[in-house]
Amino acid sequence: MPVKIPITLPARSILERENIFIMDEERAAHQDIRPLRVAILNLMPTKIATETQLLRLLSNSALQVEVTLLHTATYESKNTDADHLLEHYVTFKEIEKEKFDGLIITGAPIEQMPFEEVEYWDEMTHILDWAETNVESTFHICWGAQAALYYKYGIPKYDLPSKMFGVYEHRILSSTENLLRGFDDIFLAPHSRHTEIRRADVEKIDELKILAESDEAGIYILGTKDGRHLFITGHSEYDPLTLKGEYDRDVNKGLPIHVPQNYYPNNDPNKAPNVRWRGHANLLYSNWLNYYVYQVTPFDPNEIPKSISKR
Repeated sequence: MPVKIPITLPARSILERENIFIMDEERAAHQDIRPLRVAILNLMPTKIATETQLLRLLSNSALQVEVTLLHTATYESKNTDADHLLEHYVTFKEIEKEKFDGLIITGAPIEQMPFEEVEYWDEMTHILDWAETNVESTFHICWGAQAALYYKYGIPKYDLPSKMFGVYEHRILSSTENLLRGFDDIFLAPHSRHTEIRRADVEKIDELKILAESDEAGIYILGTKDGRHLFITGHSEYDPLTLKGEYDRDVNKGLPIHVPQNYYPNNDPNKAPNVRWRGHANLLYSNWLNYYVYQVTPFDPNEIPKSISKR
């Protein structure tokens, strides 16, 4: 999917080196189609790395996508250059009257904090409410998924005895679900989190459907039955060396951390990691964009969201 991004965005040069198809505004303007409008609420401290990971996955189809990068107004990032935010990001207030075909809400390294104590919690809940009437389909990742499940359905998160950290096997639970088209029966995905949601709590909510899970990592993908909200508890978007970077960081800080499971050959961090989740990651995002956004979103953005009963 050609992604339309500003020429000055750092991700552009990285993606061009990887032969990812991107386009400038002049070329986009000459295509006689309406691009999909996708907003990314980037809550990660490493914003440039995260936006690059997501743009890489959004570019793997045949449609044009126009991306809007959002950051919170109630919390100032300490890890991202202010000029980068000023040039490439907007706040929710600047776009709250607009309509979007898709919205991605990232994770955030704040899982062990109570939701209500998060500095931008009120802003977060405002965005979740806004998405109900202004977004066709929302894709929630890790803490973003836990936060939405808690706010919308009262589903709690639970502290884990040790960090869920590594690459785990998952199985699909719904072979007819469009999101899982092309998936192998068993597939791999990275996780990096200190908390979890539990099946018993999810099963109390009739509106939700569990689509994939792991014996080790628990529920991985769930969604609303109308397809407008998808919740991903792991990090399919991770680069090959993201887990290594997190592991090395914690080791250097003297923090308690185990070697990421099923990542290094023979669990030896001196060896180059095995990357075995990229095929599933590309399918996950391309299926979401195709079946949950493009195939159902109205041509006239003013009609978003389009009422449907089942996808």
